[in-house]
Amino acid sequence: MRTVRLNYLLAGTALSLIVAIGQPAFAQDKTTTGVPMPEAADVPPPSIKDLGPAAAPAQPAPAPVVAAAPAMNDSAVTDKLRETISAKSDRMGLRKSERTALEAFYKDRNYAPLWTTNGAANAKAKAAADYLAKVDRDGLDPSEYPTPEFKGDADALADAEVKMTGAVLTYARHALNGRVAWSRISADIFYNGPSMEPAEALTKIGAATDVPATLDSLQPQAQEYKALKKALADVRANGHKTEEKAEAPKVMVPEGKTLKPGMKDERVAAVRKRLDIAGDKDNTAYDDAVAKAVKGFQKDNGLNADGNLGANTVKAMNGHKPETAKLGDPVDTIIVNLDRWRWMPRNLGNPHVVVNIPDFRLTLFKDDKVYWSTKIVVGLPGKPTPLISAEMKFITVNPTWNVPPSIIENEYLPALREDPGALERIGLKLEQGPDGTVRIWQPPGAGNALGRIRFNFPNKFLVYQHDTPDKHLFARDRRAFSHGCMRVQDPLMYGEKLLSLVMPNENYTAARLEKMFGGSEININFPESKFVPVHITYQTAFVDADGKLQLREDVYGRDARMFAQLKGAERKVADMAIERAPNSSAKPVKMAPGTYGGGGRYNGPGFFDFLFGGGRDNYAQPPRQAQRNSRTSTR
Repeated sequence: MRTVRLNYLLAGTALSLIVAIGQPAFAQDKTTTGVPMPEAADVPPPSIKDLGPAAAPAQPAPAPVVAAAPAMNDSAVTDKLRETISAKSDRMGLRKSERTALEAFYKDRNYAPLWTTNGAANAKAKAAADYLAKVDRDGLDPSEYPTPEFKGDADALADAEVKMTGAVLTYARHALNGRVAWSRISADIFYNGPSMEPAEALTKIGAATDVPATLDSLQPQAQEYKALKKALADVRANGHKTEEKAEAPKVMVPEGKTLKPGMKDERVAAVRKRLDIAGDKDNTAYDDAVAKAVKGFQKDNGLNADGNLGANTVKAMNGHKPETAKLGDPVDTIIVNLDRWRWMPRNLGNPHVVVNIPDFRLTLFKDDKVYWSTKIVVGLPGKPTPLISAEMKFITVNPTWNVPPSIIENEYLPALREDPGALERIGLKLEQGPDGTVRIWQPPGAGNALGRIRFNFPNKFLVYQHDTPDKHLFARDRRAFSHGCMRVQDPLMYGEKLLSLVMPNENYTAARLEKMFGGSEININFPESKFVPVHITYQTAFVDADGKLQLREDVYGRDARMFAQLKGAERKVADMAIERAPNSSAKPVKMAPGTYGGGGRYNGPGFFDFLFGGGRDNYAQPPRQAQRNSRTSTR
């Protein structure tokens, strides 16, 4: 695994910018253009290698040239702006909303220029141009924000004025919403990211006394983003060399049985030498020092960091890379990850939960520090876990598993045709209503596909986090096995940690939650003021708690798709959202009435309300529609 050692950024005084959480609005008009990209299931995403070598950092755009000319009265520029600003803005490649904002902005100023004083670029123009020339620090391309020369007559200066404002507006659009629109990458992504109208951005920039700080404040301010930004600078400074060239290690570790703390084995001496562990290198005891060093090595190489010396760890120590570890160029990988950070809400919440799909890990944060973390199982590449931000509102103990329509139609009904008793043998129940609607569910119990506890955060993809009886999967390094939901390794402790923050006076513990196990669903509803934001992310590059850059496999091909957008034919429109078909995962399955009996039709709450409404301690029967994820169907 490639790594770069660095420290978190602990400083930065960027001007705070209040942004509302809502549908991204900046420069994303309701009309859309372009042709939707094919889905991952239809066309394999391009490989980073297929796209050619990584582009070198863009050369800074030239700063405005201040002409050594006699002072010009600003009124002449004002007159030209009043005459021609609409026509000039049409040539800038701006979105309709941006052109409207630009025209209104100058009208409100009575067409007084913002960037010139007495016929020359003023300090604000110079500061903005200098900032835009260096936006490659954030993984953006300075050439997309060209700054003009401020020289010539009033007409030329008016033209430069509009070009400068256009460059700033384009940068603000990319900083706030991303250089690539998330809707162009996949249908299973939906973020309500930062929303700011172009008019508001222009007003803030126009009134700013510190233009660079104001422009920088449009970028994410999370410490994780800042650390990754620094990692980009470090990798570039090192010439993309994030690790020593592949060479056979000087000390080879013999293969054998798995070694754990407390054991003794001759191979431990080789591990001590391979990892340069302090002390007696010939000591054969697998003590705490060895376990700690092995765990650190595993973490750096994207392995299951349990501190045990298993077969995969030995292979990695001997220079073998896992076949699944397909890593792209580190610069490209960091750039697309920085852009994905721009999709997310600027206020992550306190506390909040982050799921990192490529790292197969869930982390609970309090006061922007790690409060608790655990392994997870995520969706298969063909059934990916979606990228979203939502609020966790309640926990369900003893959940019913309502089989999703896609699994009913594609897996269970075909199985029933071959073997009518198949569902009964695995503890599933089937009912068909008079209208032909088929529903299949699994009652609460120890063998339930959702285990004994479920964590609910309403979202358009109808996914959640839950327990699982398939505990053996957590021993895998690559844990992509579900139908989209997230299986949690230690759900009872997860529940305890969440409830200690949300309902501290209720004294919920893992033991107390376990005593609630039974045959009926029980909901623990969070106070409305204590809903916990959950952010499902795709971080193939991130900086860990030790300040090291970590790179992970592009398990869903998201990096490759984003880089193709940045380099391909649609580059100029890559930031424009496209329409996606509505999510249909909850559409009921219907067969000819009477095919599977004619039981009474379910008339309870709607599917979405049943799963995510909260406020109900018990349910008389499961709903007819379904939620995704299956234990039995992933084997």
